[in-house]
Amino acid sequence: MGIGTSSGVIRDFAGSYYVSEDNMAFGKPTKYWKLDPSKSNCNWDLAIGSAVDVYKTRTHNLCIDNCHSMVAMALNNMKYDNSCNWNMVKLAFYLIFYSKYVSFGAVLKSWLPFCIILSAILIFSFHSKLGF
Repeated sequence: MGIGTSSGVIRDFAGSYYVSEDNMAFGKPTKYWKLDPSKSNCNWDLAIGSAVDVYKTRTHNLCIDNCHSMVAMALNNMKYDNSCNWNMVKLAFYLIFYSKYVSFGAVLKSWLPFCIILSAILIFSFHSKLGF
């Protein structure tokens, strides 16, 4: 997860002590949620820059302190939508309901691996119950 500056540069906490610039850790974005800069209560780029400065000094942790946390901090810094309680869980729900896929290929890239693995598990389970 990353957040775009006013010039369209995506910032992403991609690893310990590293915030990437237009080079996201897991490749090009497949989904996006278009934020409204008018809902920011301060300078958009300064709020993102402040979060970037903090996350350049942090160790990346997949479960606790990650790219979602950095985006939440940027949104809290700018008091986006008059809120200071952005966090990973809230962002996840907002992405589910407000984001859009960039293309049909992005949908496939996002869901096809999961569907293949789930199908393999179900087929294996079904066959093992039948004694194959």
